[in-house]
Formats: sequence, C-alpha cells, structure tokens
Amino acid sequence: MDPEEYVEAVLSLVETVPAGRVTTYGAIADALGSRGPRSVGRVMATYGGSVPWWRVVRADGSLPPSHDEEARLHYLEEGTPFRASGRVDMGRAAWWPKTVGPG
Repeated sequence: MDPEEYVEAVLSLVETVPAGRVTTYGAIADALGSRGPRSVGRVMATYGGSVPWWRVVRADGSLPPSHDEEARLHYLEEGTPFRASGRVDMGRAAWWPKTVGPG
C-alpha cells in the first residue's frame, strides 16, 4: 500500500468506529496489516481532524494529553464509558476493526 492509500485506509477505518466506542492505534495497524501504531498516530496527527479522532486511543484507554479536554466533551456527548481513573473503560468501550489489509 503506498503512503497515500495508507492514509486513506486509516481514515476510512476510523470513520467506522461507532459512537460511544473506541479502538486503539495498534488495532487499526493490525487491521490494515502493516506499519504499526506509531504510523497510525502520525496519520491521525497529520490528517485526522476530519474524522472522529477521539475514538482512537492508546491501549490503556488514554489520549495524548493535548487532546484530553476536547476528547472528553465528545466522550460525554456519545456516552463513552470511563473508568474511575478518567481513562476510557476499554473493557466496555473497545471496538475491534476487522482485518482489511494483508495479514
């Protein structure tokens, strides 16, 4: 998959995450069969403003600190479950994409 196709694949997959649910950078990378969570993070940081970016979190249910406040507003609006720690409750909110790439 060339870089442009990869960006489009990541963004398209993020658009399928249901409201009130989240997935991880690693789950997206796994579903696409390539490149790893950091590559997904770079795509999201550069191009993710037009998709529901708050639905992609770290494996522990957290977002980078610079996104916490804005994301929290989206989570509350969508009814995303939280843990007492303030992180997304991955046990209740996790959504795992189907594999769409090779592998």
